[in-house]
Amino acid sequence: MKTSVRIIIPCYNEAKIIGSVINELAIGHPEMKILVIDDGSTDNSFLEAQATGKAEVIKMPVNLGVGGAIQTGLMYANVNNETMAVKLDGDGQHNPIDITGLLQPLIDDKADIVIGSRFIGENSGFKSTFLRRIGIKILQFVAWALTGQEITDPTSGFRAYNSSAIRFMAKNYPSFDYPEPEEIILASKNGLRMVEIPVVMRERQAGISTISSAMSIYYMLKVTLAMLFISLREPEKK
Repeated sequence: MKTSVRIIIPCYNEAKIIGSVINELAIGHPEMKILVIDDGSTDNSFLEAQATGKAEVIKMPVNLGVGGAIQTGLMYANVNNETMAVKLDGDGQHNPIDITGLLQPLIDDKADIVIGSRFIGENSGFKSTFLRRIGIKILQFVAWALTGQEITDPTSGFRAYNSSAIRFMAKNYPSFDYPEPEEIILASKNGLRMVEIPVVMRERQAGISTISSAMSIYYMLKVTLAMLFISLREPEKK
């Protein structure tokens, strides 16, 4: 079967950077197809993405949240029979140079989902703020307690999926805000193999994060409860 990789970029109000993100990807990986999901942006993200001429762009009529945007991208990849998909953020934090390494465990059939972690290996990349690192540590412990697997970077949005994971997540992806930690529990609960590889994260290149300091506690409680609820569910029907 011919290998086909779909790069999925959920995007919300990233007009200042999304064009640069697409161009960098197109230069580094011209063989891969890029899909931007504009999740109801109120700025010119859709037009900036479209103007590059290097990506397909889906404009959501309303803001569904990052989970809904990602699921839309995975559904698109599934419908188009992609063999692998890579998800990365639209703010410039993820370096396209790491995509090849992210895909390798899928190619070697050692994983169904690969997570790019800023906390393994030796790198000098951006590790997030102190308070967020504390939150990540808490979610790391919750994920370990519920799955028995240590995931060092449970909030990482830099991930790759093989065809089995694409099919499963297209149907079952957590379609809410901040879905990455929930995805780990869902994947483990349903027998999908996960591994992490080291990646170098960059600081957000433009725009403002959707998670402010004031929202951090709410975020932690919401995500932790969602992880617990998913762990209590029966595995999804294949």
